[in-house]
Amino acid sequence: MSEDFYEVLGVSRDADEDEIQQAFRQKASQYHPDVSDDPDAEEKFRKAKKAKEVLTDEEKRQAYDQMGHERFEQAEKRGGFDQGGGGAGGMGGGPFGGGMGGGGGGFEDIFEQFFGGGRGGGRGGGGNRPQAGRDIRTGMSITLSEAYEGVSKEFTIERPEQCPDCDGAGHPADADVETCPECNGQGQVTQVQQTPLGRVQQTQTCRRCGGEGELYSEDCKTCSGDGVVRQEATLQVDVPAGIQSGQSLRMNREGAPGENGGPKGDLLIEVEVEDHPEFERDGADLEHRHAISFPQATFGATVEVPTLDGPVELDIPAGTQSGERFRLQGKGMPRLRGRGQGNLYVDVQIVTPDDLNEEQREALEQFAEAGGEEVDVDRGFFEKLRSSL
Repeated sequence: MSEDFYEVLGVSRDADEDEIQQAFRQKASQYHPDVSDDPDAEEKFRKAKKAKEVLTDEEKRQAYDQMGHERFEQAEKRGGFDQGGGGAGGMGGGPFGGGMGGGGGGFEDIFEQFFGGGRGGGRGGGGNRPQAGRDIRTGMSITLSEAYEGVSKEFTIERPEQCPDCDGAGHPADADVETCPECNGQGQVTQVQQTPLGRVQQTQTCRRCGGEGELYSEDCKTCSGDGVVRQEATLQVDVPAGIQSGQSLRMNREGAPGENGGPKGDLLIEVEVEDHPEFERDGADLEHRHAISFPQATFGATVEVPTLDGPVELDIPAGTQSGERFRLQGKGMPRLRGRGQGNLYVDVQIVTPDDLNEEQREALEQFAEAGGEEVDVDRGFFEKLRSSL
């Protein structure tokens, strides 16, 4: 008898559920062990029943059609569907939405869907295999000048470290030891759960021994059996010129310690660039508001404006209006990875004096009259000028 489920039931590959159920009833009446004299009746009945179960389940049938009989059977023996070298990889509309194949996921994704993440569990997540430590995040504040120039910054962080008294073991070296009765020293336990895909076998780290396979008579007094303690560490990091708020620096192997000889995780440092009293930042560009007097705006002038490299001269042409913008090319922030610098934009603001001596007042009144301005002694020329801007 063929192993192919369609041939086992004697139906076509486009048979609907009613045809499959009817074919199974015929096979059952023919090969049920209680009614059949066929020496292979039990095996034939088992195969027909299995064929019916798969082909009447929409999700399983789709996987079976995609993978073929042999690979489907192999996947079920492992507790799930194997994406392998293409297999069920094209199942974009299958039971897991985006498919089980193509660039990752597959069998691991099935476990994540049903059990909330991977095959692991407990402290070790994988028995006695080496496990990398987790990444740690922290923050750092720098000035705009430090972001402009780049800086080597020293900072202190409290982080988990391997316990110095037990070398991360979690127990004294002379503690009594016994084999864990929960996992029989394997460090892992296996559970079987029924899912829409059938029976799924899940291997988890033993919760009782934490994946070590052994139990100890006492815990380390320093770390209370955790194998890690929190300690302060002083580190130094190179902050590149041009970094912006919200960007992170990574220090490899400066995170939490690994387990069972695994490497440390990484330290991620999120940078915040402080506000500057003279400049506002827009990416690689800087903006600066610069005050000039009415005569400077009228007759033109050369003024000194600040930059992060020091003051530079800026020519203000005659007749400049308040709010006009000037560009100083290349005087902004450096771009990361050495791709030049942004610009500094200077917005000029004409300042109206509010404390005139008599000579200044008379001169300006004459200026206003010469230009056809009516001078309102109560409001004053500059108040009128301010309201017109």
